[in-house]
Order: sequence, then structure tokens, then C-alpha cells
Amino acid sequence: MAETLRTGVVFGIVEAITPLIGWAAGVAAAKFVTAVDHWIAFGLLAAVGVNMLRASMSSEQEEDKKAGMSFAMLIATAIGASLDAMAVGVSLAFLEVNILLIAVAIGAATFLMASGGLPVGRLIGERFGRYAVGVAGVALIILGSSILYEHPAG
Repeated sequence: MAETLRTGVVFGIVEAITPLIGWAAGVAAAKFVTAVDHWIAFGLLAAVGVNMLRASMSSEQEEDKKAGMSFAMLIATAIGASLDAMAVGVSLAFLEVNILLIAVAIGAATFLMASGGLPVGRLIGERFGRYAVGVAGVALIILGSSILYEHPAG
């Protein structure tokens, strides 16, 4: 139980911080890219979505399935898994959103899903985990496409 909570807390904190970093980078670059911001948001979200779809179709198995991962390895894994959240943060910089609220929501959702998902994942992850990643990838592609579609021509 402690390992599950520790994993949830680490992943939740890292997932809350990385979109803030991406958002800050996006805001810093916003004045240079406002004419193509919708294309950037679409490209980033579509790239993350396609990568998730590719991962869901991969036959490679995760090698870090055993419990008791070192804290350093846990941090490294959380950072690696959250790089897509940084890309999402960059795309959010071009939209009128409350980034702090979004970051807290992402962190809380990640904590809940990681803490609850570890025990559930041990039971059913082998069978359904790839489908969930694929569905999330499609959702990101649709989100990116809707941003592109809703952007006024000009």
C-alpha cells in the first residue's frame, strides 16, 4: 500500500509540474508564434496522440513491472512519462485557460489514477492496458484537430 501511494504522489507531483513548465515556455514564445499557434497546438497534441497509439500497438512489454522500484528510478520514470504533459502545457499557452487549475487537476487525476491503477493494473493491465493508451491517443488527436478546426481563418 505504501509503494502504491508513493508512486501516486510522485507521479501526481511531476505531472502537475511539467505542464506548468511547458506553459511557461509557450508563453515566452507566444509573441513569436501567434500566427501559427493553432498549428503548433495541433502538431504537439497529434504527435503525443500518435506516439500513444504507436505504444498501444507495440508488442514490447514493460520490464519495470516489479514492485520496490528505487526512488530515483521512480522519479526518472515519472519524468519520462510526463514529457507529453509538458508538450500539452506548451499548447495550452496558446489558449485562454487557467493553467494552475489545469495543472492541479492533472496532478490530482494522475495521483488518483496511479494510486488506484497500480492494484487494478496488476489484475487487468496485461489484457486491457494497451486499449486505454490507444483511446487516450485518439482523444489527444481529436482535441488537436478540434483546435485546428475551430481556429478562425485569417
